[in-house]
Amino acid sequence: MILKDKISLITGSGSGIGRSIAVNFAKEGSIVFINDINRDNAENTCTEIKKLGIRCYSYIANVGNYMEVKKMFKYIFKKEGRIDILVNNAGILKDKTCHKMSHHHWDEVIKINLTSVFNCCKEAVINMRENKYGRIISISSVVGICGNFGQTSYAASKAGIIGFTKSLARESAIKSITVNAVAPGFIETDMAKKIPKEFMDKYLSDIPMKRMGTPDDIAKMVAFLASDDANYITGQVFNVNGGYLM
Repeated sequence: MILKDKISLITGSGSGIGRSIAVNFAKEGSIVFINDINRDNAENTCTEIKKLGIRCYSYIANVGNYMEVKKMFKYIFKKEGRIDILVNNAGILKDKTCHKMSHHHWDEVIKINLTSVFNCCKEAVINMRENKYGRIISISSVVGICGNFGQTSYAASKAGIIGFTKSLARESAIKSITVNAVAPGFIETDMAKKIPKEFMDKYLSDIPMKRMGTPDDIAKMVAFLASDDANYITGQVFNVNGGYLM
């Protein structure tokens, strides 16, 4: 159990990739805090984890809102006293071509996908620096590396995560805090179902494995980066995309 007794928070973990990360963490022995804006999803994930005999808490918060994040971390410290692992997974899509995109949709995507990473890292790093230990893994995207039609806001937010990760890694390394990013390719999630079939067919033709990935493919990479096996890995971006031709 590579994460035994580690205290972890996974944002957006009520469903999709976040849920798989949370369940996998629990199987590896981590005490898990589930965050989501959907109460039913968060509690369902938490119930699944508790069946494994692992302590789990659900907390409903919009991680794009700093005051809600502060309250969430206060709750974490009250319950378990520290944070060892932070996984920034929360994200949304509001796809439009740039000339059709509203400022509201742009702001919403940047707030949830990117500002949330700053909000959570700011609170987590303070505690991690005191403890001289921490693991931060943020979920970026293949789109943040190569861009995509109709996804200027999403691509910008995911590219921003990469720059943020590399910078925070430099700031935090001296305190034994590693900071990395995982850039999934096209993964079988509800979010991916929103991609029009003609676009998805094109993407699949560019994947050497000729299939989409699964949330568990991402969860296993995140668990490795959260473990002590990844002690000397920081400031890196790991592409998990079936060999997608970028």
